[in-house]
Amino acid sequence: MRAWPHAILILAALAAPGFSHADVYSFTEANGVTHFSNVPSDSRYQLLIAGPTEAAARSPKEHSVDWLARSAQYDGLIRGAAQAATIQAALVRAVIVVESGFNPRAVSKKGAVGLMQLQPATAKRYGVKNIYDPEQNVRAGAHYLSDLLARFDSNLELALAAYNAGEEAVERYGRHVPPFRETLAYVPSVMKVYQRLMDQAHAS
Repeated sequence: MRAWPHAILILAALAAPGFSHADVYSFTEANGVTHFSNVPSDSRYQLLIAGPTEAAARSPKEHSVDWLARSAQYDGLIRGAAQAATIQAALVRAVIVVESGFNPRAVSKKGAVGLMQLQPATAKRYGVKNIYDPEQNVRAGAHYLSDLLARFDSNLELALAAYNAGEEAVERYGRHVPPFRETLAYVPSVMKVYQRLMDQAHAS
């Protein structure tokens, strides 16, 4: 929920010894299953986002590859959580791509945990008993996104800014995206992934 500054992530990943596949690719099957990888081994893969995900920068590089490759295992969970929260599954996926790179064990320096990088207080607020459990984590994150969209009149940019910087920060800046370097990078990053996932879904 509090992603690291995107520019710093890119520089850190590119500087890491042996880290050569920072881009993320994806494709969506006709049945709606979406696959992610930073090693596009199938001709259907298209570049989704350039640069590392959260998980690529905060966890060993070999594990970031594993989680992206195995991301399809969470498709049913994501669709169910999105449906229950009445939001687009592509939005939940986009947040997960940017926040954790599909690593359910990801932990940020600021204490955000799991696939959707929930802060412990937010997890407790949504009844999460095990913050590392993918189902509980995604369910809570999807409901939090839904509540933020309701609070900010379906303004997706403000909802994402609140997810990253906190609701009070968005209110404090007059219901505008707070001028924090991290948040100013985070919002367009998620928006870009979300739009590309929507485009892929419509094309499949």
